[in-house]
Amino acid sequence: MSNVNDLSTLLESVSFDWNTLGIVFALLGAVLAALMGGIGSAIGVGMTGQAAAGVVTEDPGKFGKVLVLQLLPGTQGIYGLLIGFVTLTQIGILGGSADVSLAKGLLYLAGCLPMAIVGMISAKWQAKASVSSIALVAKKPDQFGKAMIFPAMVETYAVLALLISILSIASIGGLNL
Repeated sequence: MSNVNDLSTLLESVSFDWNTLGIVFALLGAVLAALMGGIGSAIGVGMTGQAAAGVVTEDPGKFGKVLVLQLLPGTQGIYGLLIGFVTLTQIGILGGSADVSLAKGLLYLAGCLPMAIVGMISAKWQAKASVSSIALVAKKPDQFGKAMIFPAMVETYAVLALLISILSIASIGGLNL
């Protein structure tokens, strides 16, 4: 019986402030944006690199054109890293006060998710479009300009996710929560 009383007394003496989790959720958002964009880009650049290497094996003169197409899926990783840095700056991890309420922490997490999710998914799909464009350039090098358009269309959605994440993250600091 005394063990139950001791446990009850211990639990009553421990107080937990939920607001201390705000920084954890905000940091999670920053990490997810960089991590998921980076994963998608690594997969995408790897896929396109395989296709590009095959083309260059047959015709080394096409290296420059296929390299540009290979690099396109890498931008999502850069965008995710940017969102991560902006978030870390806003929440005070990279300087300043790292005092973030639970509500703001959850808002930062939500603000990072568009870039995290769209970054990972769009990099994979952009890689598929780039692989097809590399195949086009392999057969018709004079169609490089048109071949660039296909993966660039996928890039549009990564840029839109970047914009909404930046606008969201930049606005959260001024809220009174």
